[in-house]
Parts: sequence; structure tokens; C-alpha cells
Amino acid sequence: MSEHICAQCARCQKTCCQETDIYVSPGDLRRIEQFTGRADFTEFRAASDPAYLEVDSDPLWQQCVFRDDGTKRVMKQRADGDCSFLGERGCSLPTEVRPLICRLYPFDYDADGIRDKLAGGCPTQLLAADQTLPQAIGMNRNDAERWHQMLYQEIQTEPATLAISCSSD
Repeated sequence: MSEHICAQCARCQKTCCQETDIYVSPGDLRRIEQFTGRADFTEFRAASDPAYLEVDSDPLWQQCVFRDDGTKRVMKQRADGDCSFLGERGCSLPTEVRPLICRLYPFDYDADGIRDKLAGGCPTQLLAADQTLPQAIGMNRNDAERWHQMLYQEIQTEPATLAISCSSD
């Protein structure tokens, strides 16, 4: 059996589990707490890239995920920038417990749905000639569609601490 592409990626660059603000939805919070028995794995933090706050391609995301002070609930990181659940063999959380944005990556999306073009960041040069990135990481479009729907339902349940209402109307 060949080595998983995510393990290959980790040898040649920082991965999506490292140095990334991993948003944790209210549902993610409940699922991870239930699985781990812990509640100390998130914090509210400003976006590491201020330009992220200026992107207006997904108004629902901007309205629901960010609090008035510009912070959002994210996974705590270790001192080296790694996600607190990243282990030597990858994520220590089962797929159905991981944050929805982790499950969705590398699919790119907005409130309207999954986009045809994948998000950047993965070293696609490591793929076999006849392989797609979703195939290499064991993802399929049906799961991505389901997780996308869950994510947008969950972000609309964020606490009402925002100036703008979270609705898709």
C-alpha cells in the first residue's frame, strides 16, 4: 500500500492542519466535546490574515462566523502552529467528528454550494497521472455536499452576538 498523499504533503510543505485558522462550528464543538470529553480545544481569535475579513464573496459566512470584534471560534494551535488534534499519523479525530471545514477541504465552496474548482494548497504534483485529488484523499462529492449543507446550517446557529442577523434570506 502506498503512502497517503497527506503524509507526502507534510514532508514537502506545511499542511492544511498547520498554521491555519480552523473554524469550529457549533455542531463541531458538540461533536468534538462528546468524542473527546474535553471542552478546551477552541478559542476566539482574529483571522491571521486581515484580508480574510475583507472577502465579500460569501456574505453569510462573514455575517455568521465572525463576532463584532472580528474574532471567530477556531481550533487551538500548539506553539508550532499545528492543530491540537494533529498527530504523527494525521488527525486524531475520526472523519465524522472533525470540523466540517476540515472534512470539506480541498473542496472550495460558498453559501451557494461546492465549486467545481478545488481550493489551492495541496501539492497536486504528488498525484499519480490518472488520479484526482479527491480520489487521493478518499473524498467524494456526495459527502462534500452533505458536509457543506451541515456547515451552513450550523453557522447560522452561532450565538446572536453579531450586529447582523445570520440568515440566508
